[in-house]
Amino acid sequence: MIGTGSIGRISCGTADEILSHGGEVLLCRGRGEEVSGYDNYRIGSDADMYLHGVLSRITDRHGTYSRKATEKLIAKLEEYRPDLIQLHNIHGYYVNYKVLFTWLKQAGIPVVWTLHDCWSFTGHCVHYEYRGCDRWKDGSCGPCPEKKVYPASLICDASKRNYSDKKECFTGIDRLQLVTPSEWLAGQLKESMLAEYPVKVINTGIDLGVFRPVGTDLRERYGIGDRILLLGVANPWRDRKGMFDMAKLAMRLDPERYAIAMIGLKRSQMNMLPPNILKIGHTDSVEELVEWYSAADIYVNPTYEDTFPTTNLEAQACGTPVITYRAGGSPETVDDNTGVVTEKQDLKAVISAIELLGRKQPGISGDCRERASRYDRKDRFREYYELYQEI
Repeated sequence: MIGTGSIGRISCGTADEILSHGGEVLLCRGRGEEVSGYDNYRIGSDADMYLHGVLSRITDRHGTYSRKATEKLIAKLEEYRPDLIQLHNIHGYYVNYKVLFTWLKQAGIPVVWTLHDCWSFTGHCVHYEYRGCDRWKDGSCGPCPEKKVYPASLICDASKRNYSDKKECFTGIDRLQLVTPSEWLAGQLKESMLAEYPVKVINTGIDLGVFRPVGTDLRERYGIGDRILLLGVANPWRDRKGMFDMAKLAMRLDPERYAIAMIGLKRSQMNMLPPNILKIGHTDSVEELVEWYSAADIYVNPTYEDTFPTTNLEAQACGTPVITYRAGGSPETVDDNTGVVTEKQDLKAVISAIELLGRKQPGISGDCRERASRYDRKDRFREYYELYQEI
């Protein structure tokens, strides 16, 4: 969707940068409403996306439907005649990657493809760290341990065929530049089927005008008092995002000294967690998130897989240090002055880090805000524009 989520905000932000230099932009989206102020194009329809999703769940051939929608997209692009094409995630039940990349190879138009996850070089999954799978390195996919995880297949396992098709489609493009949000993902690409392409790291930025320390009465409202507040945020919470690790922390820490708040929980998940956790559902209010980040003493992100979690940056921008696992690109967002990185599942190390950081101090808050200032989204949009200029 354009305008919402990290990818939507990057799309609009880079568009604004291009427009500010007198360029022209056509934003193509798979779902969501048209965003005013831009030339928009909707790929396919809700019915087409629904059918694509149903067929994917049966056949495990995600990304090979929506042929007519993709052909219409190509016709639009041929009419528009762009100087450059920027791709983000092309999974999501709205485009046929085989039709699209066959055309890209023939069109000769420079392509920048930002990969926000690992789907482009695996036989099925968008992430594999949680399972510790490395079959994507040599294409020996199948049977896929992530078959029932997005893009889920409830019946078939076509991971080996998917890998082969992706390799045929995604390799051999003359003018393709890859971009990743993290050094971690860039390193993974060097061992993948996409190793032939140049890779540039452009970190995902945050809005420093929004994420900043603010005053709040959350502690009074929720009865937290002067306890050390540990905050966790996920959308959605799952075991691979560390939901049960947060539960274990709640059972090991003294509730008289520590309070734990988890934001983004489903109702069913709330019933599974210990009673001494403050359980908060999904929120679309950025202002509410900023209040929680500002009120917290420590932001805890026990993720088992992540490309480049901007929640770590958002917390630091609000002056709050971070504890996270050594997973994906998450450690890249933290340094010795702004938090602690531990090994996965090492709750003893997490508790030691919590005791080390303790109550938020002005010094560490300043260090956190300084580090977050390096990720101003306006600078990242400018990096994209400079890359386009070079190409």
